Amino acid sequence: MYERKVKEAKPVLAICYDFDKTLSPDDMQAQGYIQKVYDGDVRSFWRETNKLAESGDMDSNLAYMYMMKQEAEGREIFSRRKLEEYGSKVALFPGVESWFERIRQYGGEHGVIVEHYIISSGLKEMIEGTSVAKAGAFERIYASSFYYNERGVAVWPAQVVNYTNKTQFLFRIEKGVLDVNDPGVNEYFAPEDLRVPFRNIVYIGDSDTDIPCMKLVNTNGGHSIGIYNSETADKRKVYKMLRDNRIRYFAPADYSEGTELDRLVKAIIDRTETNETLESIHYECKRDRAANEKA
Repeated sequence: MYERKVKEAKPVLAICYDFDKTLSPDDMQAQGYIQKVYDGDVRSFWRETNKLAESGDMDSNLAYMYMMKQEAEGREIFSRRKLEEYGSKVALFPGVESWFERIRQYGGEHGVIVEHYIISSGLKEMIEGTSVAKAGAFERIYASSFYYNERGVAVWPAQVVNYTNKTQFLFRIEKGVLDVNDPGVNEYFAPEDLRVPFRNIVYIGDSDTDIPCMKLVNTNGGHSIGIYNSETADKRKVYKMLRDNRIRYFAPADYSEGTELDRLVKAIIDRTETNETLESIHYECKRDRAANEKA
């Protein structure tokens, strides 16, 4: 029933990104949508969302999705098309537009298949409306989303991605079981059969909501990178994440060629090429030993 990815002849490096304040300077909802449908300012919208979550013992992401739909009543049709339109206006950090294909090409030149994934608590429909998503940048977009009726109007949450359940998508990527409904993610895979072992996963994020993913990747030999806005140069969050062993590296959110982040990710690709050659030799030795002992 489900399409699954199988292990490739070449190593696969999966680069996973949060979206808001990682690829974009601000929350996607605050770049036009809130201003259009809400009477107060952006800060008061988020305050009301947090109050709703606390008073209703509600997931904070469900609370903001409810608020978005509620505030649109009588002002705008809350449809997939409208959300994608707002997504098309979302600003991106410098270099993001060319980043994904450029890093894929670099990987290809070094014998590594690079795939890009979004794992975000933001809205999938808005992300799908961005120029980079429309250009095919992402292998998969895992994000909160709505269920739509036959007229394309949002009626109910379909998926909610919060900071703890973000980690499930890393296991899906690891095993090539990418469909959100595929129970095969719970199946056992021998280490040598994993399509993207954790050592070949990079997670790039900016805040506390990324910590479970960062910690999981770090603990299992992968690479976690904290991002900070180069305009404010506020490194307090990344310093704390580094001190708490949540990340291995941090860099300003400039994805242009030749920047600190560009050099760092390319170095990870270089290391992946070498590591996977050694891992291949290791498993060949294990198979040879097993065959000899069986004989």
